[in-house]
Amino acid sequence: MDVNVAAAAACAIAGLGVGLTASIAFRWSEREQARGRYGGTSGRNRQQTLGGTAQEPPLPPGVDTVLSVLRSCAVVLGEGDEVVKASSAAYAMGLVRGGAVAVDQLLALARSTRRDGEIRQVELELPRPGAARAAEPLAVSVRVAPLGSRLVLVLVEDQTERRRVEAVRRDFVANVSHELKTPVGALSLLSEAVADAADDPEAVQRFAGRMQIEATRLASLVQEIIDLSRVQDDRLMTDPEPVAVDELIAEAIDRCRQQAAAKQILIAAGGIAGLYLHGNRGQLAAALGNLVENAVNYSPPRTRVAIATRRISSAAALGEADGELIEISVTDQGIGISEKDRERVFERFYRVDPARSRQTGGTGLGLSIVKHVAASHGGTVSVWSVEGQGSTFTLRLPAGQAPADHTPPAGDAAEPLSDTTPQLAPEA
Repeated sequence: MDVNVAAAAACAIAGLGVGLTASIAFRWSEREQARGRYGGTSGRNRQQTLGGTAQEPPLPPGVDTVLSVLRSCAVVLGEGDEVVKASSAAYAMGLVRGGAVAVDQLLALARSTRRDGEIRQVELELPRPGAARAAEPLAVSVRVAPLGSRLVLVLVEDQTERRRVEAVRRDFVANVSHELKTPVGALSLLSEAVADAADDPEAVQRFAGRMQIEATRLASLVQEIIDLSRVQDDRLMTDPEPVAVDELIAEAIDRCRQQAAAKQILIAAGGIAGLYLHGNRGQLAAALGNLVENAVNYSPPRTRVAIATRRISSAAALGEADGELIEISVTDQGIGISEKDRERVFERFYRVDPARSRQTGGTGLGLSIVKHVAASHGGTVSVWSVEGQGSTFTLRLPAGQAPADHTPPAGDAAEPLSDTTPQLAPEA
């Protein structure tokens, strides 16, 4: 009997030892798993987790990966408004500085969402990081949502460019409506005048001439709107072709020959002959034609308009990989452009002198078309001007290759401009 008691006691002691060992091993395993799962938490948080208190990880599984692929700026805030996670874009936009949210409006939204659990979406204007106070603010869309029970997710998307495009589109529609209304209204009034003056041949002839002018203006406006719609996305050409610069210049001069003759303006061309561009011939002809036409329209009588061509290095002009550019400059002796207007001359429907534009039938779209044509061909357009002395508009476009059947001119350079031709402005 004593032997049986002793055996039972031994078994009990052995079982107790095994149980203690298993319990210690289980707790040790839990601790190791907790360390692997919450490796980024503090020791105090790990102790709270192991002690039975529910403790969330800094970010739920998979959230970090999702945030890394979002286009929006992402910021995750903890219970004390500390930044748990922030994307690089959030730092670049100035939303986070020194590990804390730097925008009071975002903090207020995050606290409200943490308090009531509601998802909020608002539109805000934020100052540009590193810009002067007078700089245009950033237009952003902000979405704030709870992430678990203690974290708050703030998503900020920059809407500045989208809003700018929408504003441009609205202005464009409004301007087109206004510009179309003017010649259409004039045609309506002139047609009534013709009907009332049916018994006066001279009046009918005079009104018919005015109707022809307004109809030409309307047709020009519609054509330029079509041209602008084709090039305003600035996409590079898909099917370019070799385009002779000499032919473009000859076409531009022929286009303005009548207006120039009426004002006794001499159009002179010089520079390097036999140059070629690579692009859309119609668009390039329209761009150069607009520059020459503007030079004639804004020049006083008995002056000169100069068109010069040369070949330059793209590395020197644009600071890009070495290559060749064709530079076409159009210089006039006109009224010039003020500094404040030079910043806006390439905007659609912008006119330096609205009264002169009405006299010449200008639409305000010509220089905008030039800018977009240059961009779609991988080039640039710039302006140099002094009030009262004249202006120089310069197109710089990538050089193209002459077609295989092209016969080069006898000399590389065309006849130079005469001494009375206005000097070209220095490079912009």
